[in-house]
Amino acid sequence: MHGTLTLDLMVAGHAVPTPCERVGSGADVLLLPALSTIASRAEMAGLAARLAADHRCLIPDWPGFGAHPRARLPLNPATFHAYLDALLAAAPGPYAIGVGAGHAAAYLVAAARRHPKAFARLVLVAPTWRGPLPTVMGPERQGLFTAIRRAVEAPLLGDALYGLNIRPKVIGRMMRAHVYGDAAHVTDSLIAEKTAITRQRGARFGTAAFVTGGLDPVPTRDAFLGLFGDGLPPVRVLRPSRAPRRSAAEMDALVASGRVEGRPVPGALSPHEEYPDEIAEAIRAA
Repeated sequence: MHGTLTLDLMVAGHAVPTPCERVGSGADVLLLPALSTIASRAEMAGLAARLAADHRCLIPDWPGFGAHPRARLPLNPATFHAYLDALLAAAPGPYAIGVGAGHAAAYLVAAARRHPKAFARLVLVAPTWRGPLPTVMGPERQGLFTAIRRAVEAPLLGDALYGLNIRPKVIGRMMRAHVYGDAAHVTDSLIAEKTAITRQRGARFGTAAFVTGGLDPVPTRDAFLGLFGDGLPPVRVLRPSRAPRRSAAEMDALVASGRVEGRPVPGALSPHEEYPDEIAEAIRAA
């Protein structure tokens, strides 16, 4: 089975029509795409196809992200927690597996704590908790990050600033630097698909929030590690071999905590899209 449906969710007092893909048949699986300038549910399509023989996959878009015009609503961690609550009320499962990529990982783990019967196990693909600018520049520059976000959100000026950062050459450079592990996989057609995502109406607001750390689910590594431990279903972390150094350090700290099971996989920050066969195998592995 493969089809598109729209869940009419209410999140933080806002109507949020949420397009989703349903793929396959069997035990239910929730696949949550990453948050990024180029994020959409389509990045999970290859992985879902490989799980579809014995799993029924649900793939939603996050509020403020995806290859469609985006509704305007407050983009902050509280909204994203409320979004998953609304999603799990509308599509409660229970899910044999919950899969979260990038920033979706921490939100998924928090949701599993609030909904202890929703997931039998969790798989976190290249989990992150800190946005690009805080990762590169450090948290002490928060005032600058806030100013950048406000500038990108502003009328006219924001469109101009955002436009400079979504040119195909910029998208391609970003993907080769840290999204894909093998630069040869970043083709012109892939860049065109990703660029189209960035040009949806309202896209700059999700990007501004994510890049500046406005969607970081926790403020510190200790808080991130504190999400894990007793009270959760089994958690498997898929750690890509070519993840950027700072992001890799956070994944390694999580695995070293002993609160999750770690498994190596190829790729960088989007291995679920670049290497769906290997990720499906790592999800299925005993």
